[in-house]
Amino acid sequence: MYKQILVPVDLNDKGFSDKAIEQAVWHAKHANAQVHLLNVLPGIHMSMVATYFPKDAAQKMRDDVEAQLKLFASQHIPEEVVYKAHVAEGKTYSTILDYAEKLGADLIIMPSHKRSKIDKVVLGSVASKVVQNSPINVMVVKPQG
Repeated sequence: MYKQILVPVDLNDKGFSDKAIEQAVWHAKHANAQVHLLNVLPGIHMSMVATYFPKDAAQKMRDDVEAQLKLFASQHIPEEVVYKAHVAEGKTYSTILDYAEKLGADLIIMPSHKRSKIDKVVLGSVASKVVQNSPINVMVVKPQG
């Protein structure tokens, strides 16, 4: 059974991560596992990008995302499930994989956008990159309908 479950959460797309967190909660309850929510921010500390923002913008963004992630958790994770919320910065798929390793995760449960074939070719898919590169099990939860 799984003991450490990582759930990448996209806070910009309302309702997108709900199905993934449902699955994580189910698995956590049945295996007495801990859930780790992760939101990945774009790398605004990179020198080229940082010059366009006020000095405290990165910290304000991080604080805002942490508050949103805690609210998301309180709405979707019952009290009996142990969880932690994490906010990281970087390239999304590699940061997810780095956190999975750092946390000792044995399962990643992530939502997948409903994309057309052309979108996948042009844009790539975070979920597919995580699946291709992850040394641990990945459950991809597709949107319904």
